[in-house]
Amino acid sequence: MMKKARDVLHRPFTSDFLKIILEGCLVGIFTGLVVSLFRWIIDQTMQGLQIIYPFMGHHHLAIIGYLALMIVICLILGRLIHPYQLDLIGSGVPQIEAILNDQHSMNWFQVLWRKFIGGLLAICPGLFLGREGPCIQMGAAIGQGVGQQLFHRDQQATKTLLACGVAAGLSAAFSAPLAGTMFLLEEIVFQFKPKIWLTALAAAICSDAVTIGVFGTKPCLYLPITVNLPLRSYPVIALLGIILGILAYGYQWCLLNLRWWFSKVPKLPAQYHSIIPFVLLIPVGLWQPKLLGGSHLLINDIAKQGAKPPLSGFQNLLILMGIFFVIRFVLSMLSYGATVPGGIFMPILVLGSLLGAISAPLMIEAGIIPANAFINIVALSMAAYFGAIEKAPFTAILLLTEMVGSIEQILPMTIMTFVAYVVNDLLGGRPIYTALREEIFA
Repeated sequence: MMKKARDVLHRPFTSDFLKIILEGCLVGIFTGLVVSLFRWIIDQTMQGLQIIYPFMGHHHLAIIGYLALMIVICLILGRLIHPYQLDLIGSGVPQIEAILNDQHSMNWFQVLWRKFIGGLLAICPGLFLGREGPCIQMGAAIGQGVGQQLFHRDQQATKTLLACGVAAGLSAAFSAPLAGTMFLLEEIVFQFKPKIWLTALAAAICSDAVTIGVFGTKPCLYLPITVNLPLRSYPVIALLGIILGILAYGYQWCLLNLRWWFSKVPKLPAQYHSIIPFVLLIPVGLWQPKLLGGSHLLINDIAKQGAKPPLSGFQNLLILMGIFFVIRFVLSMLSYGATVPGGIFMPILVLGSLLGAISAPLMIEAGIIPANAFINIVALSMAAYFGAIEKAPFTAILLLTEMVGSIEQILPMTIMTFVAYVVNDLLGGRPIYTALREEIFA
């Protein structure tokens, strides 16, 4: 017997998704408000560092006062995070995974305000940390709070709202709702259930809408990509993907050894480990303040290097980018391992951009790509290096596409990211947050 549409379709306005989606929208709005304030404070402080360090370069006595300030910040930060140290260290993503796997629980309000202040105390002085980690965990805390305190939802529904807070947090951090949702699915929950992704997407859209109202519609890491890569460059792109995959494995190896290395620091409590990178930041800032922080400023400067055709003095550029890479790599590791709140997304993207800035001049000199394709290689390298380290290629491609504001490079970006991912996997690399979760909650 043939059925009519009315016998198959649901009645209007009876979907059981509507309530949880509306709750997800509320999580997104709250997260967008908190993250917008967080981002604004960091942006203003980063601009301030570009004034403070040149001033100290001309007034050397000011360095003593600044060093004293770093010590005070370290002490305050240590006191702030110590009662909830397990929850607050690092990006917070491994802790969220543990909560969703019933290995851990958190006091959402304590985590929210302590992560907000602690993240600012760690990132604003210039530690090589990303804002996205605190934003993701604050979004998760807001999601848990909305579920528990506002709507009194059961444990499973509260977990769903906590998960959508993750997507909202990353979306608000980078104005990237699709990447925020995909990150949740690809790296946190490892499943594609409609109730999860619909709620997460609703939260991500709402949080992004709030941040757009504050920061505008321009992509947060806009790069002026104006040309497509020639077909002859694709084999070299695959080769570069192999190199980036190997380097991604090296990054994972170093990152997963940080806790062991810091445990060897004698007579210094873990909550005060941040004094090591805080002190090391000062000479770096005096030399080149744009190296400090996340850092969007450095990526924008790298992009400007490629916007000067023809690319002149590329040997000096290679040496400078190589020095920048070593400094950023070492201090990123020291910053993340120093028992402070902060993410690794942006530091990874900066390292990827530097690797692209090293590779692009060589490809230009060899006639593989035109000079105005320098920025293309920078963007592709960021996606591939990030995707291999995080073991999240879809997130990497979506994130770079949304952040950079261009879809012209999808195919070469996919090729390079896929190759880098496979190489890291063959070497024994693992999803980094899962590995960190197993290390923390062993």
